[in-house]
Amino acid sequence: MRAFLAIAVLGGGVAHATVGSALRIADVAPDIPLIVVVLLALRRGPEFGCGAGFVAGLLQDAATGGLLGVQALTKAVIGFGIGALGGRLRVSQPLVQVPGLVVLSLLEGLARFGLLQLFHFPAPFGELMVYVVLPQALYNGFLGAALVLALAWAETARSRPS
Repeated sequence: MRAFLAIAVLGGGVAHATVGSALRIADVAPDIPLIVVVLLALRRGPEFGCGAGFVAGLLQDAATGGLLGVQALTKAVIGFGIGALGGRLRVSQPLVQVPGLVVLSLLEGLARFGLLQLFHFPAPFGELMVYVVLPQALYNGFLGAALVLALAWAETARSRPS
């Protein structure tokens, strides 16, 4: 089981680096590692969500050549937060997971912008929200919905007797 989880986290980073550019629509690419971290944190809890978020974010930072540690920190916080809330809320329903993924994508974008402002990142807040963070959050929601439905279908198919 641990090998599967490690492959899932590393696979999210590899998928983002390879398939992410092919999934790009009008300069908007999904944040595949964030989707993987949120779904794993909902299923495994806050500690695993924090660790998976840190590793996935660090891989994403290393692959994109940006400021090392920004994605790692924001994804670790998001993974821990959603893992902690997952135990208190009914998040097993896809109708809760997908809007939660969109909201978490927005929060992760805001946190990343705040961290980059510490280093005097030269982008205006409004333009960044309208042209980068909001479209990516909506795209993450659509891709996350497809992934959640595929996982639900696979669990149903697995639990059905042959």
